[in-house]
Amino acid sequence: MRVVSLVPSLTEAVAVSVPGVLVGATDWCSHPADLDVTRIGGTKNPKVDRILALAPDLVIANEEENREPDLAALRAAGVEVLVTEVRDVPQAFRELARVLDACGAAARPRWLDEAEETWSSLPPPDRRTTAVVPIWRRPWMVLGRDTFAGDVLARLGVDHLHATHEDRYPRIPLDALLAASPDVVVLPDEPYRFTADDGPEAFPGVPCALVSGRHLTWYGPSLAEAPRALTRALRAAHR
Repeated sequence: MRVVSLVPSLTEAVAVSVPGVLVGATDWCSHPADLDVTRIGGTKNPKVDRILALAPDLVIANEEENREPDLAALRAAGVEVLVTEVRDVPQAFRELARVLDACGAAARPRWLDEAEETWSSLPPPDRRTTAVVPIWRRPWMVLGRDTFAGDVLARLGVDHLHATHEDRYPRIPLDALLAASPDVVVLPDEPYRFTADDGPEAFPGVPCALVSGRHLTWYGPSLAEAPRALTRALRAAHR
């Protein structure tokens, strides 16, 4: 089995669960740290010719992270493409199981069981807080409706204020974000790399939680530690 992954979180999941099957991954596939495969470009602009040269049996993709024209080009060349859809935590576990099975996993990996148990046994939040969750600036873009990251936060007691917006990642002017009066602003380090010096200064007087994008938006082995890591970051914002 020869597999190319166009999704960083799925790259990590396959690499640790079915060692040796990955032959290609995107430039953004940063985990595992020792991953040694051919790089095929970005998630939005993969080098189709480079992928085809690897003669994969399967390419794994995601309906949000990858562009349909690239996937269509791969299919037209006779490559099987498995496209995942992940809008909430339970769906993430279902899709991970489907991907690993397609990649030839002999058994369900322990990390997947442990991650699912972690999320299914979460205690009810002590209280609920409201948030805005920027994912980009210049222009400001935030989490909107029907997103995996939004569901992750909701399960941790954080209700983001654009969850009913008609767009999944709407552009919202900064003055409108401030006018929403959130309890906290959640600032991940990807896709835009918010830092202590780039992001919080736009929200004076509002607690800002700097969180790991891998824990907020990735569906893979990081799911097991995500609740603890995100909760820690959210609590730190209120100190």
